[in-house]
Amino acid sequence: MALRERYVAAIDQGTASSRCLVFDRFARLVSVAQKEHPHIYVRPGWVEHDPERIWRNVEEVVARSLNDARLEASDVVALGIANQRETTIVWDRATGRPLHNAINWQDTRTEPIVRELVGEYGHEFFRERSGLPVATYFSGPKLRWILHSISGLQKRAERGEVLFGTMDSWLIWRLTGRHLTDVTNASRTLLMNLHTLDWDGELLDALGVPRAMLPEIRPSVEVYGEAGGKLAGVPVAAALGDQQAALFGQTCFSAGEAKCTYGTGSFLLLNTGDRPVISSSGLLTTLCCRVGEEQPSYALEGSIAVTGALVQWFRDNLTLIASAPEIESLARTVEDNGGCYFVPAFSGLFAPHWRGDARGVIAGLTSYITKGHLARAVLEATAWQTREVVDAMRADAGLELSMLRVDGGMTANNLLMQFQADVLDLPIVRPNVAETVSLGAAYAAGLAVGFWPDTDALRANWHMAAQWRPNMESAVRERGYRKWRKAVARTVDWVDEDDEDDET
Repeated sequence: MALRERYVAAIDQGTASSRCLVFDRFARLVSVAQKEHPHIYVRPGWVEHDPERIWRNVEEVVARSLNDARLEASDVVALGIANQRETTIVWDRATGRPLHNAINWQDTRTEPIVRELVGEYGHEFFRERSGLPVATYFSGPKLRWILHSISGLQKRAERGEVLFGTMDSWLIWRLTGRHLTDVTNASRTLLMNLHTLDWDGELLDALGVPRAMLPEIRPSVEVYGEAGGKLAGVPVAAALGDQQAALFGQTCFSAGEAKCTYGTGSFLLLNTGDRPVISSSGLLTTLCCRVGEEQPSYALEGSIAVTGALVQWFRDNLTLIASAPEIESLARTVEDNGGCYFVPAFSGLFAPHWRGDARGVIAGLTSYITKGHLARAVLEATAWQTREVVDAMRADAGLELSMLRVDGGMTANNLLMQFQADVLDLPIVRPNVAETVSLGAAYAAGLAVGFWPDTDALRANWHMAAQWRPNMESAVRERGYRKWRKAVARTVDWVDEDDEDDET
């Protein structure tokens, strides 16, 4: 029987804001509502969010998005969720009240726990089981910190009186009353076995996490239950970590297809098909997606902590520009970077280095350097970090990219995108639908209820909006990359143990 309704909604709960977007059958954006939430900086390196405030914001943007489009819940066939990953929440099972602020994925307070785990178990113990190195980035160490920081919480967790979840679990709990997560988000906790797609007993023991507090792991594309509130009766039918949602929205369904999302940080995912590729080059092995009971698909991911955030820092802390888009105009006042390189290791280096002891460096400063050179170095930092990740992917997967699909706010910067094509020696392609994270969540939910019949129908919706082709001599590219690597080498081993009082 044909479905009467015509729209799919997506909640995109991101690092800086929550949004609700509504799409029609042709992946056209019908309405969008957005509301920012503040970061809570308790100390240097500590980054938190208020889970209750985020939930209130989600409720508000859902209502506004439907009202703006003059839609009722009955017009929506399904709801999908995309979310910031690794951010960690613990709440009371009986009352639903959060027991601590959400600890954000950028937070570095768990560095002592990470060092302890590496010293006792080594990285390979975790990598072989979870596909991940031990790092402050992931949920497991954050959860251990919360359990040890609140008196009596460990015992309550063992009795199942308190619950853990990443942001998807928190939203699904509030929408449906069920305690679930999907495989993509579970794969970012350092607690899930990559091969069984279940919580791993040895990992739980190593982190000291009681199984009783963990959500059930489900496929990414599946009806989890019906929503209440403004979306009463709408099936909640998909959940994907935001970067996997972007891969889905870019229709990278086949092995060898890759996308990079340029946001606060940048995240490059390469679909490796139905086999997990364990990285030897500093990448993360993660889940692409699981559609119902089908075989899951896997990905290699390069997570870069600071890209768009560096432009924000350049704007807000140095005040050399008044708005983010102005950086392109400033960078175009010079022909090159003047020999200046900026490595933004503000909270350590993520992929492919994983050095929590690194801190940011501006290298190659001379009296010749102007603010234009600094602006260019800021933009180029994103492209060089991406080059490091692509090289690691080539080494690990043995797959040669034919192009890189891109999305995110920084793709509006033509100078950056051209430089990215130049340093990768690859075509860079941007789709006409910029909201790929939200679209991926909508696609997944629509698939779950039959709104779209299959992935071929989703591919048919993908259209190119812009393309940048490489136009740089090889010698220039490799000389710049050599200098970049020298600058990176100067960032590491900066943080000492007696710095912890200052940083954490």
